[in-house]
Amino acid sequence: MTQSQLLQFKEILKSRTEIRKPDKHTGKLLFYLFTSTRGGFTRLRIIMLLLDKSYNTHQLAQELQLDYKAVQHHMKVLEKNNMIIKIGEKYGAVFHLSTFLEVNIGALDMAIDKLNQKMNQKKVYL
Repeated sequence: MTQSQLLQFKEILKSRTEIRKPDKHTGKLLFYLFTSTRGGFTRLRIIMLLLDKSYNTHQLAQELQLDYKAVQHHMKVLEKNNMIIKIGEKYGAVFHLSTFLEVNIGALDMAIDKLNQKMNQKKVYL
């Protein structure tokens, strides 16, 4: 995970959407999903891929160069939190961004900023 990738994600978001301030609860949900949990950066990468086109789990695993089961876990987390929708059954299911996320996609900009801050912080253990 690099700063250049985060900046690239921000540029993609700015070019595609008008940034508007999300409501308080949406902001908290996005911060939790993308900055406060261990798989936040991977989930952000998945969302960025789904901006362009729909993928099934296998295609995402190949594109991200991750284990199928890991991608499957992240897809379940995103689906549970209404970030993506699944069309189809089992192996061939295709994932799309949910309407909720499309409406609030500008809020990801703030989550990316927070993730960038978190990456730059030096961890000190006493």
